[in-house]
Amino acid sequence: MARPARFATDQLLDAAVRLAAASGPAGVTMSAVAQTVGAPSGSLYHRFPGRNALLAEVWLRTVERFQEGYFAAIAAEADAWRAGRAAARHVVAWSRAHPEEAALLLYRAEDFGRATWSEEHAQRADRGELRVRSTFGALAKSLGADGERDSERVVLAVVDLPLSVVRRHLRAGRPLPAHAEDLAEEAAAALLGGENQR
Repeated sequence: MARPARFATDQLLDAAVRLAAASGPAGVTMSAVAQTVGAPSGSLYHRFPGRNALLAEVWLRTVERFQEGYFAAIAAEADAWRAGRAAARHVVAWSRAHPEEAALLLYRAEDFGRATWSEEHAQRADRGELRVRSTFGALAKSLGADGERDSERVVLAVVDLPLSVVRRHLRAGRPLPAHAEDLAEEAAAALLGGENQR
């Protein structure tokens, strides 16, 4: 019978997230992850063929975990205006609950070697991006967005502004203030309009 693996894949990826949050993508190396968890390098190469695969998994797992809650926040509201405000609020709330993962998402997929990912990882990323575009498109349509300017306003409200609240504090090494979710939601409401403006 095969001996159970001593180091789980998620344990290795968690260590990689911590390294990325502290030192950026450049800090995520096979040897650094192995040293962080006290694993032999072979444990990593058994799970990941090389650093490119490790970086891809770190990025994709983080993005997918964020998106799971983000899409759920939108889907939970039948009213498009409330869905947009809930989405903005979720960006901040998720970042508060997962500060290391949020720090990682201040980078781009390209910073994690997107151009060198395997076909499987690239397709996984493409599917996620397609789902994002589809979700934003449906939300914008439900909000009555008409044209590129209105669509940009929706993305600004439900993604860009909430992320700017998170980015400013995380990059300064400060915890998010207690009112951050409220500010993100208020900014989204101002851009999207609301029940009292329809």
